Amino acid sequence: MKQRSSRLALCASFVLFLAGAPAQAEVMLKLAHYVPDSHPMAIAAKAFAEEVAKRSNGEIKVEIYPNQTLGNPDEIMQQTKLGAVDMALPTEGQLGKYEKAFAAVSLPFLFDNAQQARRALDGPMHKWLAPIAEKAGFVLLGTWEYGFRDLTNSKHPINTPADVAGLKIRTPPEIQLEAAMSALGANVQKINFNELYLALSQHVVDGEENPIPTIYSIKLYEVQKYLALTHHVYQGIYHVFSAANWGKLKPAQQKIVMQASLDAGKLERSLMDKMESEDLAKLEAAGMQVTRPDLAPFRALMQPAYARIAAYAGADNVKRVQELAAEARKH
Repeated sequence: MKQRSSRLALCASFVLFLAGAPAQAEVMLKLAHYVPDSHPMAIAAKAFAEEVAKRSNGEIKVEIYPNQTLGNPDEIMQQTKLGAVDMALPTEGQLGKYEKAFAAVSLPFLFDNAQQARRALDGPMHKWLAPIAEKAGFVLLGTWEYGFRDLTNSKHPINTPADVAGLKIRTPPEIQLEAAMSALGANVQKINFNELYLALSQHVVDGEENPIPTIYSIKLYEVQKYLALTHHVYQGIYHVFSAANWGKLKPAQQKIVMQASLDAGKLERSLMDKMESEDLAKLEAAGMQVTRPDLAPFRALMQPAYARIAAYAGADNVKRVQELAAEARKH
């Protein structure tokens, strides 16, 4: 009887030990963005999720909500700030609504090429903007790329600024893009990204402006005839984490997430380089007429845009951005 009681006590102790043993904590993170799965940003987001799971041995899992599943870009940003979403992939324009210094980074014709922009955004601009972003509620993990924005329309080819004058051009609700198009004489219409295709198909507006991979991925060639390679604004993508939620990760986990973002950003940029040329060829094959205008006359009309952006973002911020961009051009 004593032997049986001992065995029962031992079994009971073992059960209690298992019940009290801490299970491996699993962290679930939400990442929301606004592009379809074929876009370089979406491909890089999946690679980021896979790398985080791999480096954390499955301890951290990232759920991706693509293509505006959780709302338009502004709605995603608000959810991220509040902590309902852990991560987002905004442009400078979307972040500029929370901290105006970001609005200065998308000055028209600030960079001559992507290499200049990447040097600036990865180096001095990152050091300047990261603490500013955190005060606004976002931890800046790394800088990805949305690319140079080009101009499409359904009316006629664009070779000079005069060809833009009078066109009804959609921009997102971002002061930098509104100002650039207005300076060229366009009739600017602010329309959310999820309404863009329909607005173009119904001729609510004549045209829009976006990077080539975006133009191709959302099939704007179906509703736009003409594409002008104006490269009027370069936009980075800022992989941000909700400051409200950042502390729920251990320091080692934060390091994993940060490094995976940097690696995904490199992948995304390489995809942008590859897909920009490939998608341009596909757009031409689909029937779009492509022009490559001399950009000097376009750039010469931007002073009113700079003044308008400075009034919004702060003259000191605009000056700082121009100085940092000038440094990047020297290398």
